[in-house]
Formats: sequence, C-alpha cells, structure tokens
Amino acid sequence: MTTTLAIANQKGGVAKTTSVASIGAALAEQGARVLLVDLDPQACLTFSLGIDPEDLDLSVHHVLTKGLEPGEAIIETEDGVDLLPATIELARAEADLLTRTGREHAITAAMEGLDEDEPYDWVLLDCPPSLGVLTVAALTAADGVLIPLQCETLSHRGVGQLLDTVHDVRRFTNRGLEVWGVLPTLYDGRTNHSRTVLETISDTYDLEVVEPPIPKTIKFAEAPAAGRSILSTSRSSKGARAYRDVAQTLAERSRRPRRKSTSRRGKR
Repeated sequence: MTTTLAIANQKGGVAKTTSVASIGAALAEQGARVLLVDLDPQACLTFSLGIDPEDLDLSVHHVLTKGLEPGEAIIETEDGVDLLPATIELARAEADLLTRTGREHAITAAMEGLDEDEPYDWVLLDCPPSLGVLTVAALTAADGVLIPLQCETLSHRGVGQLLDTVHDVRRFTNRGLEVWGVLPTLYDGRTNHSRTVLETISDTYDLEVVEPPIPKTIKFAEAPAAGRSILSTSRSSKGARAYRDVAQTLAERSRRPRRKSTSRRGKR
C-alpha cells in the first residue's frame, strides 16, 4: 500500500524542500520505491535534484491541468528516487484549478494515474509555501502531513493557520488525514534558544515531535549545488544521519493502522 505524505508549512525557509529530498533519499536507501512530487512553482526540489526546470517540456503542471499521465513526466534521479518535477508554469495552475469543480481532488485524481503494476511505497508531496489550492489538494490526497518547523520562535507564526486548514480538510475532503507531527529543523544545540523552542513545541501544538531534530549545518547548502541530496554529498554528516533516523521513524509510523476516510476518491 502506498503511503502519501504531504510536507507542508506555508512559511518559507524552514528546510521543507531539503526535508523532502533527504527523507526521500533515506527511504530509498531502505529499499523503498519513492516518488517525490514538486508542487512549488519555484521548483526548488526539482533544481536541488540536479534538473533544470527550464529544460523540461513536461511537468506536474501538465499532469494537474492538461490531463497528462504522471508517468510521462516522471524523471529518475541519481538519488534513487523518482521525481514529478515542477516549472514556473505551475504558478498558473492555482488560477486554472480555481475554476474547476472538485479542484481539491486534482492531485488525488492525478495519483490514480500512476502505474499500478509497479506501485510506489511512498509518495512525498513538497507543498508550496502557501495555503492555496495546491496545498489543500495535497492535503486532500495525503494519508498524513509532516510539518517542518525551524527551531526559532518566529517560525511558529502561522502553524496555527496550517492546523486550521488541516482541520477543514478533514471535515470536507479527507477525513483520513492525520498529522504525523512536527519535524524540528535548523536546530543548533549550542544555543539556549533552540533548545527552549524544541522543548516547547510539543506543549505549544499538542503534536508529536519527530526526532531527532535536524541540525543546522552548511552541508545542506552545499548539496543542491551538486544536484543531489545530503545523503549523497555528505553521507556521514550529522545531517545525513539525522534524516536517516527520521526516515526510519516515519517508516515505523506508516505501519500504524490508518484512519478511515469516506470523502476521498479512488483506491489505495
């Protein structure tokens, strides 16, 4: 059974895309078949995996708005994961989808076009830094949502809005959606501030904290320049080790019984 996980936070700069690429690569190392879906018009995930969006003729935009089969746009990457890439054209998808009936189910419908003979174990949805149509559609298609959260006080602003959106999605389009927890990122254990923020996350949001926290390290900035994840560019670094541990935690979490949904289209 495919596990679809949305990684979402409408605040930028929280290592969301880095987390998608790194968790995907770590799951692939475990032997899982993984698809990453870039839903950000800035195409940061696509670029960070060594693919120039400007060189692409087909992308997730065509899948969501033109009826293209996903397999025609999916690209194999050197990190052992498949990618449904994005381009700047995706910026038009929000406007295109706004006028469509059932727009919240656009990603759900698109994922039904994946090859059933060779199903993915994981589909990771890299949501845009907003709470617009694409994020709502991703949450509607997902089994769970993981919230990367920078270990700084200001990064907490807006998480309540995201949780309100999750609540609405549960009510109207995906009763089975579960919040898998908060993933602390950019953690600097040398500072009292980071440690204090980490300690208060669970109490503040009454959410599970996915551990270990992802450390702040220059190695993450170097990886996209090489077009690979940190698991390839710096395999033994503390950042790579942390994401491997997080992937193991998520793999164990995926084996829990899932909430039943009566509002979702299609089968898994």
